[in-house]
Amino acid sequence: MSEKKQKAKVIMVQGTMSNAGKSFLVAGLCRVFMQDGYRTAPFKSQNMALNSYITKDGLEIGRAQAMQAEAAGIEPTVEMNPILLKPTSNVGSQVIVNGEVLGNMKAMDYYANKKQLVPEIEKAFEKLSEEYDIIVIEGAGSPAEINLKENDIVNMGMARIAKAPVLLCGDIDRGGVFASLYGTVKLLEDEEQSMIKGLIINKFRGDVEILKPGLQMIEEKTGIPVVGVVPLTPLDIDDEDSLSDRLTHTGQKGGIDLAVIRLPHISNFTDFNVFERMDGVSLRYVGSAGELGTPDLIFLPGTKNTMDDLTWLRESGMETAVLRCAEQKVPVVGICGGYQMLGELLEDPDGVEHGGSMRGMGLLHTKTVFSRAKTRTQIQGRVNTVSICGEFAGREVQGYEIHMGRTEKTGDCQETIYLEDGRLDGLSNPEGTVFGTYLHGIFDYGDLAAMTVSRLMRRKGIDPKNWHFDPEEHKRREYDKLADLVRNSLDMKRIYEILEAGITC
Repeated sequence: MSEKKQKAKVIMVQGTMSNAGKSFLVAGLCRVFMQDGYRTAPFKSQNMALNSYITKDGLEIGRAQAMQAEAAGIEPTVEMNPILLKPTSNVGSQVIVNGEVLGNMKAMDYYANKKQLVPEIEKAFEKLSEEYDIIVIEGAGSPAEINLKENDIVNMGMARIAKAPVLLCGDIDRGGVFASLYGTVKLLEDEEQSMIKGLIINKFRGDVEILKPGLQMIEEKTGIPVVGVVPLTPLDIDDEDSLSDRLTHTGQKGGIDLAVIRLPHISNFTDFNVFERMDGVSLRYVGSAGELGTPDLIFLPGTKNTMDDLTWLRESGMETAVLRCAEQKVPVVGICGGYQMLGELLEDPDGVEHGGSMRGMGLLHTKTVFSRAKTRTQIQGRVNTVSICGEFAGREVQGYEIHMGRTEKTGDCQETIYLEDGRLDGLSNPEGTVFGTYLHGIFDYGDLAAMTVSRLMRRKGIDPKNWHFDPEEHKRREYDKLADLVRNSLDMKRIYEILEAGITC
C-alpha cells in the first residue's frame, strides 16, 4: 500500500460464522460515530450476495454496504465494496470489480486469482481513508476458515492491509458461542490473535448476570476483553442475502395479504421490505403452490437465473397457481426477472443464461431478449398520465436497474412508466391487474407503497382513511434504535480507545 498518511481511523468487525450479526453491528457503529460528529463510511473488500445496489454513478455494490452508508448518513459509493460476488450456481459466481462485471468464474478459478485484486481493494480503501474520519470494516464468514486463509482478502488479510484492530462477534442465540469464540481465536496465528482487541456476544436473550461467569472465563482463556453483550432485538433494517429470516415468513398475519414467490435464485428481495413495516399488512414468502392460496397481491421478484427459475415455477406447479389467481383478478407485479417471466417469450441467443428460447407465463404481451450487456443505473421516471393507472397517474417514481436483457411489447399492453432518459419501462395488461418493471426499489420512495396498499384496502372493503405510513421516517427511527442498542450494549469508551490506538503490523 502507498506510504500516504491515512486520515481515517479504522476498526473492523469480524464474526465467528456467517450471519453472526456483523452487518448490523457495522451499521450500528456507523450510526453511533455519525451521531458523535464523525464522517464515517463502511467498507467490505469482498461481499457475496444476491441483493445488490446501484450507486448514483451506475456501479453495483452489495446491498449491506448501501444500508450501512445510509445508517452513516452518506451516499453509497463503489469504494465501499470493491468486489461483489453474485452466485450463479453452487460452484460459480458473477464477479463484479469496482462496480462492473469482470465475468463469471468457478469458485476454484476465483480463489486462485483473487490475490490479483488486492491493488483494487487497496485503492478503494485508500480513497475512503482520505475522505472520512472513521472507516468501519466488515469481514465475511469466519477468519478461521483454515482452508481459505492463504489467500484471504476479506478478514485478517484485510485487517493487515488497513491496519485495523478487530472486534470478533459471536452469535449466542445459535448456541456454542464460547466455543466458537475460543476456537476462532486459537485457530489464528499469534500475530492475528494480537489484532483482536475485543469480543462481542451478539443476539443475547435473558439476564446478562447469568452470563458473567462465562464472560470472565472467555477473557481468561483468550486474553481478550469482552467489550459488549448485545441483546437480540427486533429491528426493521434491510437484510443482506438469502440467509435472511424474512424468507421464512410464510403465514398471513395482517388484513392485506401480500405474497412474494420465493424463487430458488431470488435476488433483491429487499424490494418488498417496506410492506413488512406497515400495520395491517402481511408479507409472506411462498415456496410451494399449496402455500399460495388467494392473496390480495402477488409479487414475482428478481432472480439471478430467470429461465431456470421459470422452469422451477412451471415444474413446481407454482405457475399454475399464479395463473389461477390472475384469472380471479388478483394483481400480479413482476420486478426485473419476475417482469421477464410475465411475458410470452424469453430468448437467449448469446447464452447469457442457458441459451435457446422459452415460453413465458403469457400474462403480458411482451418478449424479452437477453444480452451480455448489463444495464446498471439509478433512474427516475413518471407514471403515464393517460393510462388506466388511476390515482397513480403522473406520479414520480425512482429506483435502480440491474439486468441483462431488454423487454418490449408484442401486443396490447399499457405503457405505464416513462423514464427520464426517454425509455419506456413499466408495462401492464389492458385491465391494469398485471404489471411489470425493471425498477428495483420502486416502492421505497415516496408514497407508492402506501398508495398500493390503500388501493388493495378499498378493493377489499377496508377504509384506508386513517391509515398512513412514511417509509423514510420509519427508516430513520430504526437506524436510531440500532445506534441506541449498540451504544447501550458496547463499552463505547473502550471502542473509542481501540479505534484511537489502532494496531501495528
